[in-house]
Amino acid sequence: MTELTKNKSVLAWIKDKIDLVKPDKIVWIDGSKEQIEALRAEACSTGELTKLNEEKLPDCYLHRTAVNDVARVEHRTFICTKTKEEAGPTNNWMEPDEAYKMLYDIARDSYKGRTMYVIPYSMGPVGSVFSKIGIELTDSIYVVLNMVIMTRAGKAVLEALGDSDDWVRGLHCRCEIDEEKRYICQFPQDNTIISVNSGYGGNVLLGKKCFALRIASYQGKNEGWQAEHMLILGLENPKGEVKYVCAAFPSACGKTNLAMLIPPESYRVKGYKVWCVGDDIAWIRKGEDGRLYAINPENGFFGVAPGTNIKSNPNALASTKSGTIFTNVALNLDDNTVWWEGLDKNPPEHAIDWKGNPWNGKTSEEKGAHPNSRFTAPAKNCPCVSDQFDSHTGVPISAFIFGGRRAKLAPLVYQSRDWNHGVFVGSIMASETTAAATGAVGVVRRDPMAMLPFCGYDMADYWQHWIDIGKTLDADKAPKIFNVNWFRKNDAGEFMWPGYGENLRVLEWIIKRCENKVDAEETAIGYVPKPEDINLEGIEDEVSKDALKEMLSVDNVLWQTETEGIEEFYQKFGDKLPAELRDCLDTLENNIK
Repeated sequence: MTELTKNKSVLAWIKDKIDLVKPDKIVWIDGSKEQIEALRAEACSTGELTKLNEEKLPDCYLHRTAVNDVARVEHRTFICTKTKEEAGPTNNWMEPDEAYKMLYDIARDSYKGRTMYVIPYSMGPVGSVFSKIGIELTDSIYVVLNMVIMTRAGKAVLEALGDSDDWVRGLHCRCEIDEEKRYICQFPQDNTIISVNSGYGGNVLLGKKCFALRIASYQGKNEGWQAEHMLILGLENPKGEVKYVCAAFPSACGKTNLAMLIPPESYRVKGYKVWCVGDDIAWIRKGEDGRLYAINPENGFFGVAPGTNIKSNPNALASTKSGTIFTNVALNLDDNTVWWEGLDKNPPEHAIDWKGNPWNGKTSEEKGAHPNSRFTAPAKNCPCVSDQFDSHTGVPISAFIFGGRRAKLAPLVYQSRDWNHGVFVGSIMASETTAAATGAVGVVRRDPMAMLPFCGYDMADYWQHWIDIGKTLDADKAPKIFNVNWFRKNDAGEFMWPGYGENLRVLEWIIKRCENKVDAEETAIGYVPKPEDINLEGIEDEVSKDALKEMLSVDNVLWQTETEGIEEFYQKFGDKLPAELRDCLDTLENNIK
């Protein structure tokens, strides 16, 4: 074993973990192409990976997880802080000493007969003031190869770390993939993550949600910055000026599609472009000029495959064409490529499904790909990746956008009255479920800032942190805050807004508001566009002026019911709820009366 660092805190921690899990062999990941190639070949020889068609999908591989291990396990995910209050009412909590004992008992000797891979990785460009360093120990080549795509990994990271103790410790043990002993535990006060008994990406790529959101949100609170579950996109106008926005959406609300949006034809011909800086996570801090700047701490996309196709998201599909690892999709035996539901209308007849069984897509009732099957693709593959992707200083943010799926309540877009009201708008974010089988249609699921499963501490303190950030910003430099709803329905239950690329029309209005170039109408909930200020050129047949008026309308009676739901949600936080949010709710209640 050649150690790649002399950092005492790193070496002491690794020695301690070697004594615990007892690997047969130790391999430090240096990030070299030769090493990665050797690991791919080894994984193919054991059947852990399947190499795909080199002509059609160069450097692409298929992996299958255990059938009981196909998604993030929120009920098995814990925030381990000294007191339950620090974790807050929306997180699962465990006392740290108790958690360490339980996890170490599960992990003990679990690397016997296996190799320990030491992955030094940087979230964000190596050496940037925004970036943070982690070390993940794993006994899975699959994890190594995914982390090499999703982060900046290798020797350069350890050189940047030097002898510092500011790094996040991550231990992953596959153990027996026993779902009864599966735990994903974050120790924000110790900069530590431990994951046992899983091999699925969301639970074992510890740089992703575990570090980049749960640990980083806590670091950000203490250090005066923000880690948010947000895409970052740049909208370039015909003059070549680019304005950047961050946007947060709960799952199934079109986040990745927005991050990689393709402008409608009428905009494209004029020279509008959209640039993707990030599709999932934003780290945000104040720049020297007093504005907020954001980076994407990741280096790849960990996307849901089903439903991704040439129409829904051509840029995401293009990102998967080389250097990608596909997880739990179907293997087309005719040409050794992959297939998933929603890719096209031509499922393969000779295939192997995600469970590893023979599958005929033309006749089988079973799905070929798991509904949560994934692709891990290098961000550099994306045709619309921003030239600021590797920027060490980030991009300046003009607007924050929150969104959800509401059939009748929220207008197509509205703007908050000020920063604190914007924090309120983010805190009440929600989506409606569609569960026709149980008749439970339209059940409201609250997901503030889309951070409910990812906030590493008490959510009320997290809202307070947003409010505190606002206090440090001059009014003319603070991003404006908006809410969008692409999912408004008419009385016949049909979606009123075409969505996808047409969402650029709403982004255009948002940017104009940020530049004070367009007026708005004040309503009980905030500012909505005047209908004539949303450009409908090219979609007049799909969206009439009357339909647009309806999409922008605010129904005070519906909002009356909504305030009762907000009140009930806020009660979870007791005395910790920031007074500013309580004031915003009071104002809303008064306005709708």
